Amino acid sequence: MTPFTYVRVSDAADAMRLEGAARYLGGGTNLIDLMREGLETPAALVDVTGLNDAIEETEGGGLRIGAGVRNSAMAEHPLVRTRYPLVSRAIVAGASAQIRNMATLGGNLMQRTRCTYFYDTVGSRCNKRVPGEGCDAQGGFNRIHAILGASAACVATHPSDLCVALTALDAVVHVEGAAGARTIPIGEFHLLPGDTPDRETALAPGELIVAVELPALPIAMHARYRKVRDRASYAFALLSVAAALRVEDGLVAEVRLALGGVAHRPWRAHAAEAALIGQPAGETSFLAAAEAELAAAVPLRDNGFKIELARRTIAAVLGELSETGA
Repeated sequence: MTPFTYVRVSDAADAMRLEGAARYLGGGTNLIDLMREGLETPAALVDVTGLNDAIEETEGGGLRIGAGVRNSAMAEHPLVRTRYPLVSRAIVAGASAQIRNMATLGGNLMQRTRCTYFYDTVGSRCNKRVPGEGCDAQGGFNRIHAILGASAACVATHPSDLCVALTALDAVVHVEGAAGARTIPIGEFHLLPGDTPDRETALAPGELIVAVELPALPIAMHARYRKVRDRASYAFALLSVAAALRVEDGLVAEVRLALGGVAHRPWRAHAAEAALIGQPAGETSFLAAAEAELAAAVPLRDNGFKIELARRTIAAVLGELSETGA
């Protein structure tokens, strides 16, 4: 590992003043791995875990969750569990208890892909690691890669479970930087690869995530998170579905749907949502909505199974929600 210095700060202004050639450090559950692999070589780490570790109600009835809140604390918080159970379930579906005890909300938003070609610094070409180098995943073993929103430059997927739930719930990311404070809708925070897959978020250089706000959203209390993976625990998603549903008189009145493991960012299923509104809450409508969303899917050599997997999982999750009432 390349030598680096370490400093722990007590306020955001100090963190931003020190950032420069440094990286902000949350729980370190991804960043330290990247440093060990030589993918990240910061001259310094600025520990921001002591900042913004509160969960507070907002005036509008939502929640503001500090970027330094640990994942386990967030999943267990009474207000999160009762008002946003989707968030709790997504967190518990990810990693191990030990990692959840270390990982922070801000760090979770900044996770980088688990594409094996990205990590293979010796034998593989990767446009995300070295822009313009090429992408060996395109013609390689691409079972875990993207079927939606990919580009000729990159087919990597986003690894976070939590971010899929936040995307379904229209969370807002609060950041601070040299130009002041601003907010970024979660759906715009993570970027599709295009020609610049090395640029993964909408953060400007030096900007610091300080909090995530969840809006008041009654439908969020009637939600499910289902993660499909190769083994029962401690595995990244082949596919995940975050869904919330409200049914009135047998018809879909409101729905939120997001997918994980299928794209470079958590994928909000807008086409499926539009196809469902006003339709009977049953399997026929759920399958039709899934097909509307997946019409744009482009499979690679090894991951065509994800299309059918997504179709069935979306329908199954919505079916469960419709049976349990809204």
